[in-house]
Amino acid sequence: MSSLIAAEEISHEIEIAWLEEVEHLDYVRQSLDRLPTRRGKPAYHRDGRMVGYALLGPTARPSRASGTFRRRVFWLLPHDRDSQPDGRYAKGAPAEAVDPRTLKPRHKGFKTERSQGGPPSTAMEHLGITLPL
Repeated sequence: MSSLIAAEEISHEIEIAWLEEVEHLDYVRQSLDRLPTRRGKPAYHRDGRMVGYALLGPTARPSRASGTFRRRVFWLLPHDRDSQPDGRYAKGAPAEAVDPRTLKPRHKGFKTERSQGGPPSTAMEHLGITLPL
């Protein structure tokens, strides 16, 4: 879950590589995966699709036990809002979901009104303000 990602776990990130445009996505799921390398596109073994991943800098150290690196992977499942706008997540979002516009290296991102499926208030829209949740 996004809320369980600690700052020190993503402190070696230097870039987020997006595999598709995320401006049209209300949310993406994020997880910390154990991967064999610091950089490069990881293998993907979930349903749905990977939409991005983090790249680590040269100071990132592998786990002593497994030799793997913990890197963030961003993904969506077939029943997520982008594929089924009136489905399970028409309102609300999965626990591990964040608004992709709030993501950057070393920052875990957060939920917003948009990621939760709710429109901002009329006053907020008029002022051009979007608040994180």
